[in-house]
Amino acid sequence: MRRIGGFRSPGSRARYDAVYDEGLRALPEPAARHDVPTAFGTVRVYRFGADGDPLVLLPGRCGTSVMFRTSIPRLARRHRVHTVDLLGEPGRSEQTAPIRDAGDQARWLDETLAGLGLGEAHLLGVSFGGWLAANLAIRRPARVASATLVDPVATFAPLPPALVLRAIPVGLPYVSSWARPRFLAWVTGADPADAVEGRLVSAGFQHFRIALPRPVPFPGEQLRGIGAPVLALIGGRSVVHDPRRAVARARELLRHGEAELWPDATHAMPADEVTERTLRFLPGR
Repeated sequence: MRRIGGFRSPGSRARYDAVYDEGLRALPEPAARHDVPTAFGTVRVYRFGADGDPLVLLPGRCGTSVMFRTSIPRLARRHRVHTVDLLGEPGRSEQTAPIRDAGDQARWLDETLAGLGLGEAHLLGVSFGGWLAANLAIRRPARVASATLVDPVATFAPLPPALVLRAIPVGLPYVSSWARPRFLAWVTGADPADAVEGRLVSAGFQHFRIALPRPVPFPGEQLRGIGAPVLALIGGRSVVHDPRRAVARARELLRHGEAELWPDATHAMPADEVTERTLRFLPGR
């Protein structure tokens, strides 16, 4: 495995950037853009809205800030929203040092929030972003006012072997062109070409080599130790874990948690409904 993630070639970066720019044009105009230095590289963050408690949005793998396109306007009416392009993934963040383990993952995110001047913030994490949010709540609890975890991978239940096996062809030459859209459609229940978010995720898998440690579920004592309020939303048709096992473990271990199983939802949970449920969970006017 490469020690630092990066684009496969200058041409790959140019092709990816064209899709990323399309995604940016679909977002509301940011109030600010930040490139925050950390020990592992520079993290791109966009801010939307000016008032309210800070809310930090952490996307799923290859999702970037564009993943939250439809949620930002509603969330920014009540919160100062910061969207993060994850370090070590495609987007506008630039990794410069290896990220080796969960401790490093918590450190770069903690340094990002510090660089934004946030003492603590509410977190909303989707998929791998949900794992990152839980990881920060465990390792840097003073940073986390609350955490909303939207079908978080490898948080309450492990990745199924079928998921790992089906992901292998996505990165292989000659077969990725047909394997990638099939894999993403299987995971999300939708054709990735139907929306700019899906096209950007697909372009990320195609053009970028990720060199990050695989997330693993947290021990029970770590989940029990989370002091911040947690809302865990689990898709009943998700293929990234056993949904019933995940929600049962969340209910058992989260001392200040709410865990819900949405029976008809895939891993790509409905953004509008997730947004409204998050706003009901968060404090504020």
